Amino acid sequence: MPAPRTVVIAAFPGVELLEVTGPAEVFSVASRLVGGDAPAYRVEIATTQAGPLPTAAGISLIAERSLAEVSPGVDTLLVAGAMENVDGRYRAVTDPDVVAWLATAAPAARRVGGVCAGVHLLAEAGLLTGLPATTHWLTADQLAAHNPDIVVDPEPIFIRAGRTWTCAGVTAALDLTLAMVAEDHGPAIALDAARAMVMYVKRPGGQTQFSVPLSLQANADDRIDELRRWLEDHLAERISVEAMADRLNLSVRHFARVFRDCTGRTPADYLEAIRVEAARRLLEESAHSLPHVAAASGLGSVETLHRAFRRRVGATPAEYRRRFRPHAAAR
Repeated sequence: MPAPRTVVIAAFPGVELLEVTGPAEVFSVASRLVGGDAPAYRVEIATTQAGPLPTAAGISLIAERSLAEVSPGVDTLLVAGAMENVDGRYRAVTDPDVVAWLATAAPAARRVGGVCAGVHLLAEAGLLTGLPATTHWLTADQLAAHNPDIVVDPEPIFIRAGRTWTCAGVTAALDLTLAMVAEDHGPAIALDAARAMVMYVKRPGGQTQFSVPLSLQANADDRIDELRRWLEDHLAERISVEAMADRLNLSVRHFARVFRDCTGRTPADYLEAIRVEAARRLLEESAHSLPHVAAASGLGSVETLHRAFRRRVGATPAEYRRRFRPHAAAR
């Protein structure tokens, strides 16, 4: 019977609770599903000093050991993070003791991961140099500004670069950990773990962190919210800016100004963005042909689908499908 894989979650006072307990729960559920005389994973929380660990949620965890007491032979090393609000802007918190420990301990682990703002600690420790990485979209600009040698992509849920993994905000830690379970024990165990936790296992790492509607600034105009809902239900139809303005009984010029004020985008740009998002979902979740995807998303032709994808996603539809649905051939 193989020995349990040791997972160490490095943390510090004020850490986000779910960034510690989320991965721990996924590994725990997977252990029970794998079965056997020994658990598949043994999860430990480590911080500067063993004992109570206060979290941002106001709930204290117990760190079994200090960082200095972590034994050799760590299989998976994760670092959780925290954010603080400074003058209305969220900034990642870094702990110098954890950063110093990571610089020496991480190279010996088989696999290393940064959870949400914990990615900033990996960067501070010099562990992401030259690698692609993601983090919570609220602190992605900070990560890029402080680390020009890291290829920061603020959109994916998680990114794997060899033995190094990084993920976006909070619940993305569950997606990342499930992917690790799939790597260790196969997709069937990961699927069973997701089902046991009543969560969505098929969310691919490169899927965007938030949908187009959620990425827009909040607005107080119910007319625009109602129009956005209508657009999502009628994407396959021919929709002009004039038609959108007519639905709100506004002139085209007035409508365009109101829409931009409420969303920060032009009506045409928003419409194409949600159509590309719909096309992405179809490519991820179905084996429909490219003509069908283009028509169903309202992009019309395969040529238009290609142009929009290259501009907004940086890949062709076929390349995107091969990455996120490798067993479905684009036709």
